[in-house]
Amino acid sequence: MNELIGRTRECAELARCVASDRSELIIVYGRRRVGKTFLIEEFFNRQFDFRYVGAHGMTTRRQLRNFAHVLGSYSKQKYDFKDWDEAFYALEDYLAELPTDRKLIVFIDEMPWMDSGRSNFVSALENFWNGWAMTRRNIMLIATGSATSWMRDKLVANKGGLHARITARIHISPFTLQETEQYLERRNIEWDRYHITQAYMLLGGVPFYYSLLSPALSLAQNIDELFFGNDATLKTEFDELYTALFNNADRYLAVVKLLSENKRGLTCAEIAKALNFNGGKISSIIKNLERSDIIEQWRQFGNKKRGTVYRLTDFYTLFFYKFVEQNHSKDANWWSNNLNSRSIESWMGNSFELVCLKHHAQIKEALGIRGMSTEISTWQVLPNETDSTQGAQIDMIIERADRIIHLCEMKFSQDVYHITKEYDKHIRERVGLFKYVTGTKKTVVNTFVTTYGVANGKYSSIVHSNVVLDDLFKA
Repeated sequence: MNELIGRTRECAELARCVASDRSELIIVYGRRRVGKTFLIEEFFNRQFDFRYVGAHGMTTRRQLRNFAHVLGSYSKQKYDFKDWDEAFYALEDYLAELPTDRKLIVFIDEMPWMDSGRSNFVSALENFWNGWAMTRRNIMLIATGSATSWMRDKLVANKGGLHARITARIHISPFTLQETEQYLERRNIEWDRYHITQAYMLLGGVPFYYSLLSPALSLAQNIDELFFGNDATLKTEFDELYTALFNNADRYLAVVKLLSENKRGLTCAEIAKALNFNGGKISSIIKNLERSDIIEQWRQFGNKKRGTVYRLTDFYTLFFYKFVEQNHSKDANWWSNNLNSRSIESWMGNSFELVCLKHHAQIKEALGIRGMSTEISTWQVLPNETDSTQGAQIDMIIERADRIIHLCEMKFSQDVYHITKEYDKHIRERVGLFKYVTGTKKTVVNTFVTTYGVANGKYSSIVHSNVVLDDLFKA
């Protein structure tokens, strides 16, 4: 397990299952490319009693043929299965011949892809587990899948033979900034935290994307290679990502595209209205996008039950829509040649806000309130909703149990941040508007989250607390 970065909680759960006195049915799910397979391979040192990898887009007959071939390589027998029942019966026979004094590790990678067409895969799996594996007490079946919706609907929420049979659910989340830094160091990529944060704005915490970076190139050169060069790897990745995650990917892409155009986020009703989707359909799509770490829901301050907005929070998708999808330039060095443009500068500012939202636990730690009960929310008011001639938006609000409210202002700059007279006026007016519209009687303070801190000056007194980039890189 020396190659693993982070994943401490996940490894502890796997260790618990290995040591238990019962058979264990474990599902491991998460966004495509996030490291599910790598975790299992590293934890078990690639030593399995049986391992099979489902193939995307393959017919049931071909899946069965592949399964027969792989099982034959373990058992040294030849098989010809007509359905999944026969395949799992043969797996039972093979496992029954193995030692009974230890856990037998069965690893089925990309399980959702095995359930193709009108196969009887799920019912055969139910019969295998309930009718045989569970009674043996020494079987450890690990199933992974990028198609999180299938994993949750067909396994976790199974109403048939697998109902309440899942013994462990392990969700693999993208890396944090700290884990990303550790991974880059492991690959001998020595960038400062400013550039690592920029990389995170494009790639999020997806380990596979970082594995494509070349230590010999600068960040800008790597971006050109991966997104703007001929046959750039991460240019073609986009369609593969969504078709691998979801059936009827077009519906999901419609929602994702809409959210990419609405930074403030949209309610479920607003999404359904804009796309002319019925309520049941849009609820299912939103739920599956959340499970896949593509979007997140955020509560509106002061509104616990209604007004929840959904935001596109997958960095790769946001970057693709912003700079890659409509880029018809033949310039293979487009990023390097436009690095100082206003559009990229604006994008960095918006992306840094999202980085901060993803690391709100680290911000709480820096404020000394990690152990305190808090609620994280967002807030916005449109011009026609108040007496004000202008509206306002606050992307992150931390409301503390001790009746203090942090209005977080997030700024990404190459140096310490200087507050101007105009900006001081803007912040003070926004605080006044927030108090007026929400009617809060709690103490409201301004918290600045910046790269290198806020410069001391005439207007720095509006800053109650300051969080810097280094704080975001903590555990």
